[in-house]
Amino acid sequence: MRASTPPDRSRPVAIWLFAVAALVLTMVIVGGATRLTGSGLSITEWRPVTGTLPPLNEAQWIEEFEKYRLIPQYQEVNRGMSMEAFKFIYWWEWGHRFLGRLVGLAFAIPFAVFLFRRQIPQRLVGRCWGLFALGGLQGLIGWWMVASGLSERVSVAPERLMTHLGLAFFLLAALLWTGLEAWNGPSRRKARGPWPVAALGLAVMVYLQILLGALVAGNDAGYVLTDWPLMGGQWFPDGYGGPGVWATIAHSIPAVQVNHRVGAYLLCAGALALLVACLRSRRAAPALRRMGVVLSLGVFGQAALGIWTLTSATPLSLGLAHQGAAAILLGLATAFLWMARRSTWVS
Repeated sequence: MRASTPPDRSRPVAIWLFAVAALVLTMVIVGGATRLTGSGLSITEWRPVTGTLPPLNEAQWIEEFEKYRLIPQYQEVNRGMSMEAFKFIYWWEWGHRFLGRLVGLAFAIPFAVFLFRRQIPQRLVGRCWGLFALGGLQGLIGWWMVASGLSERVSVAPERLMTHLGLAFFLLAALLWTGLEAWNGPSRRKARGPWPVAALGLAVMVYLQILLGALVAGNDAGYVLTDWPLMGGQWFPDGYGGPGVWATIAHSIPAVQVNHRVGAYLLCAGALALLVACLRSRRAAPALRRMGVVLSLGVFGQAALGIWTLTSATPLSLGLAHQGAAAILLGLATAFLWMARRSTWVS
């Protein structure tokens, strides 16, 4: 029987949103593997429905391989690739796209059921529709990204990769936030003190650092300037500036390396300030202070992992660990911000 009015909170809705967030996290990691294995351009067409099935016989495999042979990546990077090698990169990209479809179904079907049963808190219905729309947009942006590498480039455009990855991380944070709202219900306390502002600042810094990291990935900059703390034996590498501002920010390998490192240093400074505040303060809720400590230590751990990944020239295992840890770190920052907005400030 359907409820007559939507509840203020719903644990089943929260569990659904958390489960979708877990799928998005999985997709981020699989997407990282697709990029690091050079697999992202192996499927040269966008077929949202018919592309669900992979090649089922040798003739279909040959047809897909012939399409791949027409693009610059094959002609300039992978010329002479065997069918077995092509199948390896094809399966990574097919798996990434299949997982994207699975995420869409995992959101859409329960969403329709919860709407019909009026189980979604009224204040969250609009947010869920927004999440649904952003999920659809993510599919379009994914193809927009892939299309940039099919005609004139041997890889996707870094700024398009940043947009695609940035939206995935935003969706992850939004799903977690909405899930927390559904689990706990509306707040009946007004947050006081400096914690909400500090938490928002740190969350924004984490997100911006992820975008800077996407530009490093899009330029394959993790394979060059792999010494630390120097870069190419210098504190500031040669060739930072490009022919324009955007060319410098998005396409200059020295620039994206410098910007990502500086962003990491600033983020670590912010995390250190948060750690000191959490350890010294007795005026914030204990749970909030504990989460702040965990978040701060997470930032330091991610920085150390980033250095290890860089100085190892970004092997697949470390590259995936670094990207997955970034997603977890954003989740912690989201939870900390959510808690800070509901925290009490003891006078």
